[in-house]
Amino acid sequence: MLIDSHCHLNYKGLVEDQQGVLARARAAGVGGFLNISTRLSEWRDIVALAEQEGDVWASVGIHPHEADAHADLGAASLLEATRHPRVIAIGETGLDYYYDHSDRETQQALFRVHIEVARETGLPLIIHTRDAEEDTARIMAEEMGKGAFPALIHCFTASAEFGRKMLDLGLTISISGIVTFKNAKDLQAVAAELPEDRLLVETDSPFLAPVPHRGKTCEPAYVADTARFVAGLRGVSAEHLAEITTRNFFKLFMKASA
Repeated sequence: MLIDSHCHLNYKGLVEDQQGVLARARAAGVGGFLNISTRLSEWRDIVALAEQEGDVWASVGIHPHEADAHADLGAASLLEATRHPRVIAIGETGLDYYYDHSDRETQQALFRVHIEVARETGLPLIIHTRDAEEDTARIMAEEMGKGAFPALIHCFTASAEFGRKMLDLGLTISISGIVTFKNAKDLQAVAAELPEDRLLVETDSPFLAPVPHRGKTCEPAYVADTARFVAGLRGVSAEHLAEITTRNFFKLFMKASA
């Protein structure tokens, strides 16, 4: 069994055929889906889908692109949302300096709000970081110094040095279909060497379809292609890669086991 540890089932491209998307993924051996929120207006629908589907879980959080529109979101709103039994994670949150859709200081402040809730609840923090390695590493080190909390870097594309810093802080790293791209040699090297107990796989669907699906809308079923590719990089069987990433998922997202 595989788990897609990061997908957006309520996004355009998947939501129109949500049941078909789930059926195709299950047929491909995907036995679990973490459906990720990026703005407050999505939370209700994302939680509702998790209530309907026993193999779908929900996250609650604000993407850094949306930080300006949620600058006044306090920890209380997140805390209240995490009480739902199907909400197993905080995020996605973090920093994105590539697009700069939101003010950088606002992104950082909201990132710290999410961290506060992750620390208080024990739910894993799902981190998006793009062109913001230095500030992400600094904030994570500062916040871990105040008290540890579980977290992962989703859709990892950063440097090997940044990856080592995150591993040293206890984080898990999730690999998306980008690893299958021809120009992803550095990422492939990182994926080959990640500690076995810190590795997850994801699609980030409907984005970033892996080879051989480039150009198509990405679906959770395609996590199987990414997993096979990563298994090849690591010199293990696809079955072994599925086993360890599923075990890692439930070890990190402990509420999903309940």
